Amino acid sequence: MSVVIVGSVALDTVETPAGRRADALGGSATYASCAASLFSQAKMVGVVGDDFAEEHVSFLRSRGIDLSGLEVAPGKTFRWGGVYFDDERERETTFTELNVFEQFAPKLSEAHRAAEIVFLGNIHPSLQLGVLDQVKSPRLSLCDTMNLWLDTALPEVAAVLDRVDVALMNDGEAKQYCETGSAITAGKRLLERHRLGAAVVKQGEHGAILVQPDGLFLAPSYPLETVVDPTGAGDSFAGALAGYLDAQPELTPAAFRLGVVYGALVASFIVQNFGLDGLRELTRADVEARLEEWLAMTRVTAAA
Repeated sequence: MSVVIVGSVALDTVETPAGRRADALGGSATYASCAASLFSQAKMVGVVGDDFAEEHVSFLRSRGIDLSGLEVAPGKTFRWGGVYFDDERERETTFTELNVFEQFAPKLSEAHRAAEIVFLGNIHPSLQLGVLDQVKSPRLSLCDTMNLWLDTALPEVAAVLDRVDVALMNDGEAKQYCETGSAITAGKRLLERHRLGAAVVKQGEHGAILVQPDGLFLAPSYPLETVVDPTGAGDSFAGALAGYLDAQPELTPAAFRLGVVYGALVASFIVQNFGLDGLRELTRADVEARLEEWLAMTRVTAAA
């Protein structure tokens, strides 16, 4: 089993109160694929320039990620820069250089078209629609988005949501899209408007809300005293969810609930370090140990 993940591959320059990193490996497809690889095989679809370092390729392969869908195009790799302030939810983009990503048009191989699980990272919704046109009959399709597309490509966002099974948005995006101040109401409206199987509202340090036809599930985040770099947390959440679901024989409501918990836990490892450093040596055993801690902290009655 495997998860096809389509999105950006980037070199990030990030500054936070904890420090600065330049040209670090990043991008939605990268974070999501690394997270998914903890549970299943990830097949990454994206584009990089001919300046993309071999060390990055080696790292991705070391995580068991299939790179047959990673195109190398003449030119420079997509670069992004951002600054986070004392409140890590406040971020300012300092530069965006699309480079080869500007001409990115995902073309899936026959093997990728037959994917059972497809995750669409927060690339332009027209590209997401192009991927949906190519896949055959996936068992599950998931998509993420961003404020930029809600502001500039709203009809295309709605068209994507009409065709996927699971929508993921952060708190602000969901409220903006559904025109409400309530994250719970936003999740319910997403489900109703687009007949989704599930809607996930990511709330950062406050966890996530899962809305399904059978009701709500609230997943608290793993509490951290220090956040180093929030970059990629949402992508990692989504990748872990997709990877976990891919490994399940049946996509039950309970599987979705535990998948959301795993998403939040993997994201908690990401934000404790810069960039992908939190995932470089991370194992499934590390995640399971944190799950036990999370269960102990959220259990209402003491363990016998």
